[in-house]
Amino acid sequence: MTRKRIKPLSPGEIIARLSALYGDPVWRPHGDPMSELVLTILSQNTSDANSGRAFMRLRQGFDSWEKLLATDPDAIVPLIQAGGLARIKAPRIKAIIEEVWARLGSFDLMFLAGMPLDEAKTWLRSLPGVGPKTAACVLMFALGRPALPVDTHVHRVAQRLGLVPPKAGAAQAHDILEAALAPEQVYPFHISLIKHGRRLCHAQRPLCEGCPLLDGCPAGQKFVGV
Repeated sequence: MTRKRIKPLSPGEIIARLSALYGDPVWRPHGDPMSELVLTILSQNTSDANSGRAFMRLRQGFDSWEKLLATDPDAIVPLIQAGGLARIKAPRIKAIIEEVWARLGSFDLMFLAGMPLDEAKTWLRSLPGVGPKTAACVLMFALGRPALPVDTHVHRVAQRLGLVPPKAGAAQAHDILEAALAPEQVYPFHISLIKHGRRLCHAQRPLCEGCPLLDGCPAGQKFVGV
């Protein structure tokens, strides 16, 4: 059988179609980059609900970053158990807290809002345990900057759509996808692809027949036998 030729979808088309299905994402940066940094570390390998509970308990136990700076990582572990991998994340959080304090003498990261984007990413990624996704989360969610976090859902959907080469890792995908997006597209693209990955474009048994992107998705057309 001759496979149907697929017309690639532009980022704008992808956002428009997914927004029609899931609603228009509204970008409201919350302006607390230090909290976003710690929360993103807690979110690794767990659900948003679990990482949120872990963060709330951590802040109940330590109501300032200065108090957390003065404590032992072992005291952090029981507070963040809800987020999983507590014995790995506790020393990582403590190391970040110490490094930020050593560099700045404070925990005010708002200066990243006015720094050139590549320099802000580099500054964050030079912190212990901070990779491209964590840096992008801080910049986008806290500061409203057009840095794209690529989680497992964004990576999977983008690869299936042919936006990212099959063998490209998450770190490479950050740069590829950001380069393809206009600044105002970064947030809606991120949110829409996460929703799509959770609701239709599953890792196993994706629901391609109901997908609004099927006509532009090489993987989807292969799955349904077009």
